[in-house]
Amino acid sequence: MSQRQNNPLSWVPSVYFAMGMPFVMLSLVAVVMFSEMGISDARAAFWTSLIVLPWTLKPLWSPFLELFRTKKYFVVTTQLVTGLSFVQVALSLPLPCFFTYAIALMGLIAFSGATHDIATDGVYMAELDSATQARYIGWQGAFFNIAKVAANGGLVFLAGALKAQVGTTQAWMIVMAICGGTMILLSFWHGVSLPSGGAAAAAISNAREGWRSFLRVFGSFFVKRHIAVYIIFIILYRMAEGLAIKILPLFLKAPVDNGGLGLELKQYGLIVGIFGTAAFIVGSILAGYLIAAKGLRRTLFVLCCAINLPFLVYLLLAFVQPDSLELIGTAVVAEYFGYGFGFVGLTLFMMQQVAPGDHKMAHYAFASGIMNLGYMLSGMVSGYISDALGYRWFFVVVAAAMVPALIMSRIVPFTYKE
Repeated sequence: MSQRQNNPLSWVPSVYFAMGMPFVMLSLVAVVMFSEMGISDARAAFWTSLIVLPWTLKPLWSPFLELFRTKKYFVVTTQLVTGLSFVQVALSLPLPCFFTYAIALMGLIAFSGATHDIATDGVYMAELDSATQARYIGWQGAFFNIAKVAANGGLVFLAGALKAQVGTTQAWMIVMAICGGTMILLSFWHGVSLPSGGAAAAAISNAREGWRSFLRVFGSFFVKRHIAVYIIFIILYRMAEGLAIKILPLFLKAPVDNGGLGLELKQYGLIVGIFGTAAFIVGSILAGYLIAAKGLRRTLFVLCCAINLPFLVYLLLAFVQPDSLELIGTAVVAEYFGYGFGFVGLTLFMMQQVAPGDHKMAHYAFASGIMNLGYMLSGMVSGYISDALGYRWFFVVVAAAMVPALIMSRIVPFTYKE
C-alpha cells in the first residue's frame, strides 16, 4: 500500500461522508421531499423515522461481519448497493403509489447503510491507534455531518431551484439520482484508497458455530463495566436532537400564520447548505483538536452543552418569529457550530470507553445502535408532539429533554485510562 493510501486524510473524510449521506437523506431530506409531494407531516416524520430502524438493529448482524471477508469489502459493496438503490428511488417518484415504493427502497438503503457503518467504524478502529483516533475524530465527525449539510442544505436548495423549472417530482428525481451517483463514485474511490481494516477474525464452518460465536460476542457486551450507565448516557446525549431534527425543516418552512418562519425552500437550503456547512466544519475540527489536547474526560460536559444548548435558539425563534433572514441565518449557524463541536464527543466516548475489548467493531456497533434507538424513537413521536402542542411548546419539550444529558455528562464514569 502506498504512503498516500496509508494517510488517514486520503480515506477518513470520504468514507465518513459516504456514511453520513444515506442516513441524512433518509432521516432528514426524505421528510422535506415527502412534504413537498403532499405527504402529511406526521406521516412523513413517522415513516422516515421507522425506516432508519436498521441503524438501531445493526448489532444483530455486526458480529458476523468480523467473521467473513475484509471490512473494506463490506464498505465498498454497500456503497455500491446504496447508490444503485437511490437511483431506483428516483425512478419510483413519478409512479402513482410512489410513497410505498420509495419507503420500501429506502428500507433497503437503510440496511445497506447500517452495514456500511459497522464496517467503516471497524476500519477506523483497526487502522488507527487511540491517539490518532482522537486526532482525526474531528475530521470524521465533520465529514459525516458535511454529508448532512450538503444533502439537507445543498440538495434541498437544488430541489428548490429546479422546482420552478421542471416541477416538484422531476426536481426530486434529479436530487435522488445525484445522491445515487455520488455513492457509486465513492465506492470506486474506496476500492482504491481504503485500507483493508484486517482480515476476517475467524472462519465459521457451520451454522451452529456461527450462532455460538454471535452469542459470545453479544453477551460479552452486556457484562462490560458500567455498561448500564453507558447505555443510559448514550440514549440521553442525543435525545433533544432526535426530537428537534425532524421538525426543524418543517418549522423553518412553515407559514408564519402556522407558527413557522416562512422560509422558501431555496432560502432554507442556502442557510443550511452554505453557512451551516462552514460553521459545522469549524466546530467539528476544533472539537477534535480540543479533545486531543485536553482529553475526553475534561471536555465531555462542554461537548454535551455544545450539542444541546444551541437548540434553545429555535425556542426563541418560535416565540419571536422574526422576519429577518440575517437573524434566522445567524441562529441556524450558531446551532450548527455547536452541533459540530458536540457531536464528536459521543462518538469518541463510544470508541474509547464502550467498544474496547476483543470484539471492538461489533461492540461499537452495539453502542451506536443503542444511540440510534433513542434518536429513532424521539423522531417517531416528534411529529405528533409538534402537531399536538404547536412549534412553540414543542421546543419547550426539546429544552426539557436536554437536562438529563447535561447531568449525566458530569457524572458518567470512565472505564479506560485516556
